[in-house]
Amino acid sequence: MLANFLNKKIFRIERGRSKWLIAIGLPVWVFTGFMLAQGILTAVLLVVHAFGVSLPSDNDAVFNTAVAATVYLLTLAIVIGGPWVVRRKQTSKADLGLTRLPSWMDILLSPAGFIIYLLLSALLVWTASSFIPGFNTAEGQAIGFKDLSERYQYLLAFVTLVVIAPIAEEVIFRGYLYGKLRKHIPLWVAIFTTSVLFGAIHGQWNVGVDTFALSIVMCSFREVTGSIWAGVLLHMLKNSVAFYFLFINTSLLIH
Repeated sequence: MLANFLNKKIFRIERGRSKWLIAIGLPVWVFTGFMLAQGILTAVLLVVHAFGVSLPSDNDAVFNTAVAATVYLLTLAIVIGGPWVVRRKQTSKADLGLTRLPSWMDILLSPAGFIIYLLLSALLVWTASSFIPGFNTAEGQAIGFKDLSERYQYLLAFVTLVVIAPIAEEVIFRGYLYGKLRKHIPLWVAIFTTSVLFGAIHGQWNVGVDTFALSIVMCSFREVTGSIWAGVLLHMLKNSVAFYFLFINTSLLIH
């Protein structure tokens, strides 16, 4: 009986340890996937340039759209495909929150979530600016599109920022990462871990705090609905508003 008790105790300790290793390992893997995707694409572009092929300038909308789409596709291939190739670990539609199509509930939740996100973001940004020295709330975000003049350029920027990015990022973060984490660790830890990485991946303090708040709402939607679609629509709504201020009515930001 003592041996059985000790074996059960050891099993619980090892199981608990493996859960927390997963809680650390999965975010590191997703971050690594992003970095590898960017590194692979950069290497390819350098090789192409070395063979004398001229590349478009940084403000070329077609080039930026192609780069963004490629990075997202490579990230998905690495993050989801890597474990399957190495250890035959499959990722199901349920893991990704893609077992159904968007519903009316998803559509109704997105504007309500947008209001909650704005309030939470304002609170966190105010807190950060009050207690973190040098926290710059007005720092602009580098989004890859600038000096747009032609209609097709605006269209490509819109498709990239408002359609491609929200769908890809929701599949990666609220789909793969949160879906996997939720199987092994408590709810609040899964939400916090996913949101910290999502904020950090944006590379700036002010944007990171804002996207951290957004991720908390979107993770909550994933938990409540069992799907990523409410989060996708909220993400699209948020990016649409940002697109309007950045490219359509910039005077509102200036004044």
